Amino acid sequence: MDEGLETAARGIFERAKAIILTPKDEWLKIVGETTSQSDILMRYVLPLAAIGPIASFIGGQVFGYGAFGFSYKPGLTSGISTAVISFVLSLVSLFVMTFIADFLAPKFGGEAGRANAFKLVAYSYTAGWAVGIFGLIPTLGFFGLLGLYSVYLLYTGATPLMKVPEDKSAGYTAVTILCAIVLSLIVTPIAAAITGAFGMGAMSIAGNVDTGKFTVPGGGTFDTSKVGAMTKQLESAANGKSPPIEAAKMQALLPTAIGSYQRTATESTGMGAVGSEAEGTYTAGDNSFHLKITDMSALGAIAGIGAAMGVTNNREDANGYERTGTVNGQMQSESWNKSDGRGKFSVVVANRFMIEAEGKAASVDELKAAVAMIDQGNLLSLAG
Repeated sequence: MDEGLETAARGIFERAKAIILTPKDEWLKIVGETTSQSDILMRYVLPLAAIGPIASFIGGQVFGYGAFGFSYKPGLTSGISTAVISFVLSLVSLFVMTFIADFLAPKFGGEAGRANAFKLVAYSYTAGWAVGIFGLIPTLGFFGLLGLYSVYLLYTGATPLMKVPEDKSAGYTAVTILCAIVLSLIVTPIAAAITGAFGMGAMSIAGNVDTGKFTVPGGGTFDTSKVGAMTKQLESAANGKSPPIEAAKMQALLPTAIGSYQRTATESTGMGAVGSEAEGTYTAGDNSFHLKITDMSALGAIAGIGAAMGVTNNREDANGYERTGTVNGQMQSESWNKSDGRGKFSVVVANRFMIEAEGKAASVDELKAAVAMIDQGNLLSLAG
């Protein structure tokens, strides 16, 4: 190995080892470093971010994937495309998370600073990137859960890098991670754009965040005012100011009949501070569907960001269709399978509640009618 490359590899290994094993000490060292964002990106992020995609590509080609007696090996072209998309999306998430971490810091008594936010996210991602090596053997993929250690790394770095008070670092970390869930909403619409413009997608996001708005390739515009609204909702939930509605109260909103369909069963579930849901089963002859009301609590704010970005996804073939988009400022999704007469229709209300009907019906219109039976005014009144 070239001496320069060997030295660089040793440097990456030592930093990764230190941030994982002794994070509190290592964060203090990182605070005093003047390494530029571009150097961190080129010398640390890119090599580590490539581990998972490359390992998964090799593992898929050598061992294939399988479960329950079935197995397959992806084609070479498919495997390469998947690896490229995965790699670029990891860079996209890095820049978006940097923006979120920087934006949220002052909300929790810390200090905004793009350079330190970049360091915080880049180095806290270390565990998640490192465990990507298990992709070499697909059956060991469950070890990827060890990547959750990155959450702890983010928590320990919040105070030294973003000056978030220690007593607020847990809340800062929780809200930042909740915001990260939005990434799952933008993966589908930007994947095609990224594969068509490799090398530009992540840089495009990095170049626009300072304006207060940035454009996600193929996914719309991300506005800081929307992030602010989401942050307030998340903080309110974290402070116990907007606890989930009691499931039994939502269950009372389920009608006893919807057209020719009669309610044959009900069920409600409380999930602590995370949320609650109430569900009814409606039957008419051979048709039967479930009508569900879910209080997503703080997580509902993520749907608001998806709506603000204009996230859309459409797929259609001879057997049916799937559509996701924004209607009247709220996320809405519907799907229908012609072959078995089954479908789903859901709407998000006030960036907090989801009303969904799913099952076998005469048409998707019956599922839409079921969702419309839930009085949104009464639902919102329960939230106070």
